[in-house]
Amino acid sequence: MTAVISRMSFYSNRLYFWQLVVPKSIIKYSNIYLTAVFSSLLLTLTPIPAHANDALKMKLIASKVVIKNNGERIYIPVNTAKVGTLIQYKAIFRNTLETAIQNTTVTLPIPANTEFTGEAYPPSAQASSDYYNYSEIPLMRIVDGKLEKVPLSDYKSLRWDIKYIPAKKSVNVAFNTIVH
Repeated sequence: MTAVISRMSFYSNRLYFWQLVVPKSIIKYSNIYLTAVFSSLLLTLTPIPAHANDALKMKLIASKVVIKNNGERIYIPVNTAKVGTLIQYKAIFRNTLETAIQNTTVTLPIPANTEFTGEAYPPSAQASSDYYNYSEIPLMRIVDGKLEKVPLSDYKSLRWDIKYIPAKKSVNVAFNTIVH
């Protein structure tokens, strides 16, 4: 026995509004044509904001901090360091857009085997001991009903709220650590 599958009874050849306006040669490709036209209109009428992808480029520099006898600090870029070395991590954030970036936050983790010294630039940095909750430096906690400072060795990351980065300009943030 063979089953016959027929078209549903509600199917009919409808006359669409564009068939009255568009020549038959184009109607043959109407789905493609209409998709192209409507896509073009949609793209034309849709405001396209600047994408955040690649808007802010970061360069991270690790430098050994050498303090001269007169107190002057010299920064020497390094890839490795011995225990006890003072290292500054400096991040340069460059705005690649033609417009300013406003009200952004940048976060840097404190590398493993190092301890934050408490020095951050700009000093408006906030710190976290869990990577999620940030507060002004120094961090405080309650122990046995008393408020005390969180040891610098417990700091995990720092963040800065940057209010304004002009078009095609850079801002720097930095912090110092001691290698363990």
